Amino acid sequence: MASVTITNHPLGGYRLQSEIIIPRSIEEVFAFFSVAANLERLTPPWLNFQILTPQPIVMHAGRLIDYKLRIRGVPVRWQSEITEWNPPYSFADESRRGPYKYWRHQHHFEACDGGTRVVDDAHYGVMGGALVHWLVVRRDVQKIFEFRQQTLQQIFPAVTREAAAALTS
Repeated sequence: MASVTITNHPLGGYRLQSEIIIPRSIEEVFAFFSVAANLERLTPPWLNFQILTPQPIVMHAGRLIDYKLRIRGVPVRWQSEITEWNPPYSFADESRRGPYKYWRHQHHFEACDGGTRVVDDAHYGVMGGALVHWLVVRRDVQKIFEFRQQTLQQIFPAVTREAAAALTS
């Protein structure tokens, strides 16, 4: 199960909600998301996304991370701050400098039947308001998170019944 929705946020701006179940333990999934370099793997290649902060990056509340990317060919610098760090259940990042008027992205992890439910909940605003969001940003953000889900499914493929049976025999 995977889904991505974008709606108006009750506090203004927009809300992206994305959910996927990954067939792995919460500890394994959180460990993957704890490695900042994996964000490059989860970002579509057409954005030319690169982490500028020297790696490895030790994640914790207050950690600043610098990136560069290209949005529709335009070079952009982005800095985010990890504002919450609650392993293995959640973390949040907020834009300190970047292409959005504001961006707060909460990542939630919950053990469930079938593995770990990963929920992305982002509250954001765009320069240029509703028209720019409708014409450009909404579609781009939707595609980015759909790419993220597809990539997660490739990195963490479902275990087939045959493979599971082979592991237990």
